Amino acid sequence: MSTAFNYWSFQKLASCTYLSGLSNLYFKMPSKKILITGATGFIGAYLVRYLLQQGHTNLRCTRQTGSSMALLKDAADKVEWVMADLLDLPALEEAMQDVQQIYHCAAVVSFQARDSRNMLKINGEGTANIVNLALDFGIEKLVHVSSIAAIGRKPKDPRIDEQTAWQDADWNSPYGVSKHRAEMEVWRGIAEGLNAAIVNPANVLGSGFWQGRTSTGQLFYKVWEGLRFCPLGTSGFVDVRDVVRFMVRLMDSDISGERYILSAESRPFKQVFEEIATTLGVKPPSVPVTPLIREVAWRVAWLAAQVTGRPPFITKQTARSSARTFYYDNQKSLAAFPFQYTPVSQTIRETGAQFLRCANTGFEPDVLPFPQ
Repeated sequence: MSTAFNYWSFQKLASCTYLSGLSNLYFKMPSKKILITGATGFIGAYLVRYLLQQGHTNLRCTRQTGSSMALLKDAADKVEWVMADLLDLPALEEAMQDVQQIYHCAAVVSFQARDSRNMLKINGEGTANIVNLALDFGIEKLVHVSSIAAIGRKPKDPRIDEQTAWQDADWNSPYGVSKHRAEMEVWRGIAEGLNAAIVNPANVLGSGFWQGRTSTGQLFYKVWEGLRFCPLGTSGFVDVRDVVRFMVRLMDSDISGERYILSAESRPFKQVFEEIATTLGVKPPSVPVTPLIREVAWRVAWLAAQVTGRPPFITKQTARSSARTFYYDNQKSLAAFPFQYTPVSQTIRETGAQFLRCANTGFEPDVLPFPQ
């Protein structure tokens, strides 16, 4: 018995050594040059981290002057950086030299009226520039990060999937319009021969910037601070790590000319707010946001922003959208390839735990780890 054990142990060891040798040879092969736009942002930073964890060593990332590196503080020196604005064609041309794959994450995200014109220009024209250069440079594949805000809605049908047609209506925020226009540029590129696919994430949950940014991290901070009001609508929610994992799987697949809603679950905002409060050990928001409260709240937030100079936590657009109920169908994403979403409750618990740790360090931005 001992002899057999030693024999099979030896065989297993030899096999592992052989495979390890092959693995080393494989990883020494030149990897594809990957360009990530918007790499210092919420999704972009998680994408950089995940690709590095997966063994990619040939990453080139764009950033703007003054952009915060906080979400990549321990990874920034592991990638190549190019200073490039989406409207700066010469800089984008430099960024695309020798690139095979592009993850287009860069976009202006704002729900303030004063940012609308700039956002429409950058998100629309900027994506057109990326698409045109990708065609000119013969890029292998582009994965474009859109949003559920770019998907159509039906007034009398709350269920939404990838086929729900866009409608020009006053319920579309300028952000949604800008992302819709960006998608149209990608579809144009596909019609002209570009190998590309689109993801439409729902409300993306996860650690990141806790203060002063348009992100779910700020939601945790506001609930912890004592937020009293709770919206009555329903929407989709997804873990930021799931968005990134799906994007990489999509890039590595032969799928092109498709879009995918990325949503783990559709949940009432009230339920999400209550779970966040429970995780943080604070009292949950309890005052339902009626139409009257909603219209007063965004106006008060606007006035407060004028005094403090900080972005308002709630705007007219976010207040009204949080009152609507939509259910986002994720079946197409689940059928694309083997894939599982992280339960929303788990994401809230992990993000909440990290938030409480960051509360002891002045709310420094942080990121959730990817499972090994």
